[in-house]
Amino acid sequence: MELIWLEDFVALAETGNFSRAAENRHVTQPAFSRRVRALEDWVGAPLFDRSTPGVTLTAAGQQFRTGADELIRRINQLRRESREAGGMEAATLLFAATHALSFTFFPQWMRELESRTTLGPIRLISDSMQACEDLMLHGEAQFLLCHHHAAAPSRFGAQFRSQVVGQDALAPFVAPGPDGGPRWSLSDGADEIPYLAYSDESGLGRIIEAHRFTDRAQGLRVVFSARLAASLMTMARDGRGVAWLPVSLAENEVAQGRLVRAAGADWEAPVDIRVFRPTARQSLAAEAFWSELAVR
Repeated sequence: MELIWLEDFVALAETGNFSRAAENRHVTQPAFSRRVRALEDWVGAPLFDRSTPGVTLTAAGQQFRTGADELIRRINQLRRESREAGGMEAATLLFAATHALSFTFFPQWMRELESRTTLGPIRLISDSMQACEDLMLHGEAQFLLCHHHAAAPSRFGAQFRSQVVGQDALAPFVAPGPDGGPRWSLSDGADEIPYLAYSDESGLGRIIEAHRFTDRAQGLRVVFSARLAASLMTMARDGRGVAWLPVSLAENEVAQGRLVRAAGADWEAPVDIRVFRPTARQSLAAEAFWSELAVR
């Protein structure tokens, strides 16, 4: 059995489509299909039902799914810790962070922590929430820094835990009009308001969806979508529509008069800034870092 077979299994289970899963795994579909078959031969039971339009898990596949993510994560963690013990790799703290927080929160947070303790080498990967979740689930990061709201779904179960390290909010912003007020106001009940939306990969999009702001503002019409809050902020600043942005990200644009709020506090979503980690014990450096967080 090979690790890539497990990763292929998870990709296919998540997408339910051979061609999309093969594309995500950067391999041709025939090669991908052969690897899935090889895993099924190793297990000794079919893991996918191919008779339906969308590929679904069999009973055996559902059982295998319960431990596949954790097994991938543990194998990668074991390899990394073994290399550290053998002196082949420095004991580096591995962080994944969503784009907005990697720019606004992470540097200041690190400075604060380093004023109290020595952290050692740090590696940061900045990406969408979906990509960061993948890194955590596959054991390629020890910690995930992200915005979080209890009403928004995540892909983490009991194998992960988290701690609040900050607060933020998502609020609707637009470019100012000639009078300095919002070019579009959600309070006006306009029939057509251009809406700058988050794509499916974005964790912020999940939070906005959970608050059902688009249901309240019937006039919102999607004119542009992107996974990055910074991309939506640029479009909003250029007068292209309304975007819900982290207040921490937009505050400089507001101070410069390039963005204003499109509505009052009742259109705002308070959110935590959280650090996620696997429940299972990690390296000595990672556990020392977590202990330092716990005494804040």
